[in-house]
Amino acid sequence: MMAKVGYSVFKRVTTARLLSQMCLLALTVPLLASSAISLATANENEYEGENESYAIGLWGDLPYSDLQATTGVPNLIADMNAQNLAFTVHDGDLKAGNSIAGSVTPTTCSNDLYTQALGYFNALKAPAAFTPGDNDWTDCDRASNGGFNSRDRLDYERQVFFSTNFSLGQRRLAQEVQTAQLCLGASGTAVPCVENRRWTVGKVTYATLNIQGSCNNLCDTAPDPEEYAARNAADIIWMRETFQVAKARKSVAVMFISQGDPGWDLTDGTRAPLRDPKTLAETDGQPDGFQSFLLALRDEVIAFRKPVAYVHGDSHYHRIDRPFLDAQGRRLENFTRVETFGDNAANGTNDVNWVKVTVNPRSREVFSYQPQIVPGNRVAVPSP
Repeated sequence: MMAKVGYSVFKRVTTARLLSQMCLLALTVPLLASSAISLATANENEYEGENESYAIGLWGDLPYSDLQATTGVPNLIADMNAQNLAFTVHDGDLKAGNSIAGSVTPTTCSNDLYTQALGYFNALKAPAAFTPGDNDWTDCDRASNGGFNSRDRLDYERQVFFSTNFSLGQRRLAQEVQTAQLCLGASGTAVPCVENRRWTVGKVTYATLNIQGSCNNLCDTAPDPEEYAARNAADIIWMRETFQVAKARKSVAVMFISQGDPGWDLTDGTRAPLRDPKTLAETDGQPDGFQSFLLALRDEVIAFRKPVAYVHGDSHYHRIDRPFLDAQGRRLENFTRVETFGDNAANGTNDVNWVKVTVNPRSREVFSYQPQIVPGNRVAVPSP
């Protein structure tokens, strides 16, 4: 198990060995070809500076168009690279839900899509974490996306993005991996859920969870209840283990990052499933791919008592709120939902932005949030 990493150690410890140059994307981020990647890790027994503040970057649901792929996302990456970030996380959806006729960048679920995304992640100076989104595997069985087998696409993502126990990015962060064979691959055999990751920086523990929109693979073109059941059980195990690890490490807070917006209450049916906030049962008649996970999460959040942030994308509306209630209808004061910016392709680069999180272990709430409106991506009100 990876030991905790103090942020001062995290910032300065790198290896001298450089990895090979990254592949150049013809239509995105020309500087990639000359970028070198180093590994940034700390020795297992090194642990200092745990009370230092640091910043991280959150983004996702991008790119959704040629303009976003060739201009918006490179602008966003440059903006992140201009700031001192401990790491970044993309919370899924590497493309729009359907392919775009006449596009010159990858908009189906072909291998080129994942090559493009890998180039983006490795253009980031800070370690880059990623969790898959429904548009890049669950929904790949749509005819408009190429009619791929969804499990096959997830298997391919595991190969491209999750083949080691390190993050992506020009500096790399060691991560714990869910290596138990709990998920289902394209062949029908049990495989490790290697996309589920965990790491600790300073006194905060982070984890990604493969939780998807499109009813978490229980609806849309080709529902897959067997795949869902296996992965959902694995997600619950990984989530519970993360709280155990956080307690053992005396972490002051936990942050989870996933893709799907599960819906939290009865107020937001235009953007998420409608859900009874007390029972957490879905009320809109759709298959419910989230209730069992949410019930388990609620128990753990209450027992943990310290701040818990839950980051997701999916419904394309940046917000920070506290929508989680207990069984008596009381708001969970230690829980914050954070939704990243998402596509607004009709307005070009209008919503190609990110969220900066300042992590201060000495503060009561630990996390503070600041939207980062990328100057080069402003559309309605141009940058001064």
